[in-house]
Amino acid sequence: MFGRLPLPERTYLTDALRTETVGGLLLLVAAIAALVWANTPLAGSYETVRDAHLGPSALGLDLSVQHWAADGLLTVFFFVAGIELKRELVAGELRDPRAAALPVVAAVCGMAVPALVYVLTSTLGGGALGGWAVPTATDIAFALAVLAVIGTSLPSALRAFLLTLAVVDDLFAILIIAVFFTSDLDFAALGGAVAGLVLFRLLLRAGVRGWYVYVPLALVDWALMYNSGVHATVAGVAMGLMLRCHRRDGESRSPGERVEHLVRPFSAGLAVPLFALFSAGVPVSGGALAEVFTQPETLGVVLGLVVGKTVGVFGGTWLAARFTRASLNEDLDWGDVLALAALAGIGFTVSLLIGELAFGDDPGTTAEVKAAVLTGSLIAAVLATVLLRLRVRRYRALYEDEERDEDRSGVPDIYEQDDPAHHRRMAALYEAKAAAHRQLAEAAERGSPSDAAEVTEAAERADKAERAEGVERAEGAEAAGAPHDDGGRPA
Repeated sequence: MFGRLPLPERTYLTDALRTETVGGLLLLVAAIAALVWANTPLAGSYETVRDAHLGPSALGLDLSVQHWAADGLLTVFFFVAGIELKRELVAGELRDPRAAALPVVAAVCGMAVPALVYVLTSTLGGGALGGWAVPTATDIAFALAVLAVIGTSLPSALRAFLLTLAVVDDLFAILIIAVFFTSDLDFAALGGAVAGLVLFRLLLRAGVRGWYVYVPLALVDWALMYNSGVHATVAGVAMGLMLRCHRRDGESRSPGERVEHLVRPFSAGLAVPLFALFSAGVPVSGGALAEVFTQPETLGVVLGLVVGKTVGVFGGTWLAARFTRASLNEDLDWGDVLALAALAGIGFTVSLLIGELAFGDDPGTTAEVKAAVLTGSLIAAVLATVLLRLRVRRYRALYEDEERDEDRSGVPDIYEQDDPAHHRRMAALYEAKAAAHRQLAEAAERGSPSDAAEVTEAAERADKAERAEGVERAEGAEAAGAPHDDGGRPA
């Protein structure tokens, strides 16, 4: 468990997490802005903007700004999640059932236990059970924002586990929304939405290209799905799953990867932060925060996120190690898994969405549940930060080992241990350094400062030349789209 990733997978993961981390920071800023806006004398303007309606009523789309953000912009987020899931299933960590078992078991347990904690808490307190799904979701963008803020350099395997866990988590969250939060069905609209998805698939198989074809089709299909009674975000994930995410001969990236590369910045940088801006603005005061810990529904959400997620993810991972052949990476210990499990308790985007769906007919309870989501996520973030900081030096050492590229080939040395050319480059590098140091020693013995300075300057020039050559080799390989074998080396 948590072993080193193949280089192509790690490269993809790094690019994805870089965008998600920036998006997570924007999400954090948007959530803070919403709280400030809703708890100052400007609160009236916040409610006015949030509840303003726009859109064609003849098409059933006269929605408030808040609904446009939740049902419209979040569809883009789920579209990217669908592509992520498809790629993981055909080319990523989930393609191998043995490798997929760990994050799948951890994700399932990480959703079942919080739901159970909520049900128990709400039942004992005499509260409503409709919010059982609120604490089940992990917000990967917010979790990565926490990592960026605390400056922890997690090894790629831990980050891969977190991302894969979140992808599986999103899949089950989508199923929960589709199955448990679907209102009365309009079968005509649903039939039209299904027909639109079939047409979308046929166009993809025919090789039709052009955003001017797919974007209008996607908008029509989204509108039909919204009017059908099924949550509109289901249309987004369905389209994401239909894209081809495996590479064919001569392709540097699959169509799914290309589309994801284009859409992910919009999703992480605009769609999700805007959703947070119009969903996280709840009144917060000392009395309101106290009620979070006294009402059964809100207490269930907080305990589900903080306790349920941690116990579920950690317990699921331990069960996978206990009853399968999987074993923990020798560079890590179970304290690291506990820190990741606590980090998974940060539930924001999907938790807020499910909270609105579960208590939509009761605005007061909806606001309280949102406050509970924010409180639980904050507690989980603080707990995870403390646990991660205890091991930050070890993480940094592992991260540096993964990134070290002494031969300047453009490929980390850890992936080239079986490559004879790597060891020849290292030998030449050390021989050149040894020769330079011998010259320095001879110059020092002669006591000639000018000789020593000349040798030092020559050594620096040689080092710069080697660095430039390594950069050129790496850029040339990247520009050529060189394929990689399973070990991540140029084929």
